[in-house]
Amino acid sequence: MKINQSRFNSLEAIPDIKHTFILRHPKLPVNLYSKDKALELLTPYHEEGIKALGYSANDVAVAEQVHSDQVYIVDTAKGFESPISSVDGLITFQKNLLLGIYVADCCAVYIADKHSRAVALVHSGKKGSQLGIVKKVLLLMNANGVDSGDLVVQLSPCIRPPAYEVDFASWIRRDCLECGVPANSIHDNLECTSQNLEAYYSYRSEMGMTGRMLALIGIEGN
Repeated sequence: MKINQSRFNSLEAIPDIKHTFILRHPKLPVNLYSKDKALELLTPYHEEGIKALGYSANDVAVAEQVHSDQVYIVDTAKGFESPISSVDGLITFQKNLLLGIYVADCCAVYIADKHSRAVALVHSGKKGSQLGIVKKVLLLMNANGVDSGDLVVQLSPCIRPPAYEVDFASWIRRDCLECGVPANSIHDNLECTSQNLEAYYSYRSEMGMTGRMLALIGIEGN
């Protein structure tokens, strides 16, 4: 099965960091109001993307995603069927597991330590960005010994003005700068998900009847 996916140069440059952004399935119809059903249909496709990184579905930890500012430090992966309850941000200092976040207009914020000591993945749309979830993740990484000056932040494609009423990607960038992430370490390709439905799912453009992209990041090691 061919996997449509994106890789980011900012993350590819860091040794031992594995990541991908799995895009829209080119043929599978997922025009459903049920997010759970759409994800069920997409699971085999997402699993192929995970295998392409050298992992299995059991090596993934995913968040429940409730548009909160809650963050969880992951020590062990539990797979797709056991999402971590009531959180939208994941951090790990462990090797050989993947963090996973689903998006369809919200931003998947990838955060990686340049020395491969830690990674994080954050689901940040309008509400999460208003609540400052990325700032909370950064401060928690700082508290665990990872300096903001050593971090690289990559924003995924997400919905943006004029297709959406607020520019929450700019709020994410502001929070990163306020937490000490160097400006040249914050990366954003500025793509709007709603403007390219061949590549992306868009909750707004498809009125809720759509699938989800899957963001993945982890630290490879012995």
